[in-house]
Amino acid sequence: MEIVFLGTGTSHGIPMIGCDCAVCRSDDPRDRRLRTSAALHLPDGPPADGRTLLIDVSPEIRLAAVATGLRRVDAVLFTHSHADHILGVDDLRRFNLLQDASIPCYANARTLEVIERCFGYAVVPWRKAGLERPSLSLHRIDGPFEVCGVPVTPVPLLHGQLPILGFRIGRFAYCTDCSEIPESSMSLLEDLDVLVLDALRYTPHPTHFTIPQGIEVARRLRPGRTLFTHLTHEVSHAAASRELPEGIELAYDGLRVRARL
Repeated sequence: MEIVFLGTGTSHGIPMIGCDCAVCRSDDPRDRRLRTSAALHLPDGPPADGRTLLIDVSPEIRLAAVATGLRRVDAVLFTHSHADHILGVDDLRRFNLLQDASIPCYANARTLEVIERCFGYAVVPWRKAGLERPSLSLHRIDGPFEVCGVPVTPVPLLHGQLPILGFRIGRFAYCTDCSEIPESSMSLLEDLDVLVLDALRYTPHPTHFTIPQGIEVARRLRPGRTLFTHLTHEVSHAAASRELPEGIELAYDGLRVRARL
């Protein structure tokens, strides 16, 4: 499958409003970061039939979709309910129209409650009759499940004190916004082609891994490739890339990588 990074930035996005730091003023396109989300393009043929899964729906999903050529969303996996991960939900209506169908959304109970409270008008059956609103069907995650014929393993994580989810699909795993991976979740992240991991910045933060902490996790799990995401303006892509160990990289908006199902 192909993984496309739609956004790799922190909740502020980069450049930040009113900031004149070197990264916010950088002319390196890899330093321009939309809020974090990703698209997974599944392979053609059964069972997936070329379908696309979205992980989180950032406030810039429209911009990211246009920039990367995203034309369908067959399901959404939500890691948690913070604003930078759900506030693009209204823009899913365009995919409803393109596909003439409702979009199933998968999340834990806490996240579903927030989505339904914020976007109650979207939790309705699909009717094409010119309605300019999204149509979502909500599905609670209680353990491993299947989407588009593909097994998905939720990976329990901690975002500070908040329990959230990462996801493993085949030899790919996506773990953003985490400050701790419980020991019981470590075994779910073994034998990966690609691990996407939260690594906010170099200085400590109460709810996110730092880059040094991310390196420690990657060295323990030893995936084929580790890509750091949810990066702040404290991280210059070029400067940080020169210092990272082999096999560990910074993701950037628009990056495409592959992993086995």
